[in-house]
Amino acid sequence: MTQPNPYADGEPEYQWGPAQPPGSTPAYGYPGPTQGYGYPNQPPEYSQTQPAGVPMPYAGPPGAPAAMGGAPLVSIGDITVMGDSIVTPAGTLPLRGAVWNATDMSRTEEAIPTHAIVLAVVFFVFCLLGLLFLLMKEKKTTGFIQVTVTSAGKHHSTMIPAHRPETFQMVMGQINYARSLSSM
Repeated sequence: MTQPNPYADGEPEYQWGPAQPPGSTPAYGYPGPTQGYGYPNQPPEYSQTQPAGVPMPYAGPPGAPAAMGGAPLVSIGDITVMGDSIVTPAGTLPLRGAVWNATDMSRTEEAIPTHAIVLAVVFFVFCLLGLLFLLMKEKKTTGFIQVTVTSAGKHHSTMIPAHRPETFQMVMGQINYARSLSSM
């Protein structure tokens, strides 16, 4: 891009780009001077380091999160409760006065597994002992738990997959903790 616009002397609707000052050539950082690699030109009052003697606020131990309100207190799906706020992908909500709801949309099914039916048929010939294999049961939990939070006119909802029947009780424990923080 070191050549001037070849269409500049044509029709006005085909002219593009800003006007160049006379005697300058376009380069990286066009139309200003070439900056090369590294930091861009900074105003003279800008300094990347603080001068000696300037007090710095304490930010906690190295590697600690520098989020609002301190460290996360509880995390429910993609909802994180901080000391004074609720952080969601949709934005930050105030913690005080938040309303929490949970809906259990999971189900647990109990069925006889296929291998138990096969073993019952194979061992049926031994004095009906094969029928004991039909007493084998298998529980399978599927579905989600929907958690919603509403605060200051904003609303956010998240879905947590349920892998065990106890998942809803675990999520309700987290929500009850978040409710207690919201009432403070």
